Amino acid sequence: MRRKLSTSLLGIGLATAALFAATGSAQGHGYVDSPISRSGVCGNGSVQNCGQIEWEAWSVEGYKGFPGRGPADGQLCAGGNGRFSELDDPRGGNWPATNVSGGQSYTFNWRIVARHATTDFRYYITKNGYNPAKPLTRADLDPQPFLTVPFNGRQPGATVTHSGVLPQKTGKHLILGVWTVHDTENAFYSCSDVKF
Repeated sequence: MRRKLSTSLLGIGLATAALFAATGSAQGHGYVDSPISRSGVCGNGSVQNCGQIEWEAWSVEGYKGFPGRGPADGQLCAGGNGRFSELDDPRGGNWPATNVSGGQSYTFNWRIVARHATTDFRYYITKNGYNPAKPLTRADLDPQPFLTVPFNGRQPGATVTHSGVLPQKTGKHLILGVWTVHDTENAFYSCSDVKF
């Protein structure tokens, strides 16, 4: 019985390793937890029915080069990764939102599970008139990031904080954080719902 159980567990372990190798799902490694992102509220259990992101809050990885390249419109919050499409569902505009103020100095915080050489961190915000009940598109975002933090190929620590001034906005908005990896084709995407 013990040998049969050990063989079964070994088989499951090998299958899991093969799945990670084939899908790349073991490669995702960071998300914003201040203001808390959709990945974060799914990962901590504040929001239910989030699918796989509930166990992999750090895995929203997609192609880099945003906004010229990267995930397709309507798939930005999931980084173009269909396994995490629940993050792109606007849920009728009912995602929990962090209260913020326009013109406020704010400290953004990333949780880094695996440290990658980094090009930069960039923060985009939705335009005035943004409809939180629709999936996020490039046209919804101000064209330039309101905060860019260059890293020039350095590795971040286990947590990374950036301070910047929030733009003057009113109502509900979405902040898209993009962590661009320096030495791969990928970036990490993190959507945080905020209310001004």
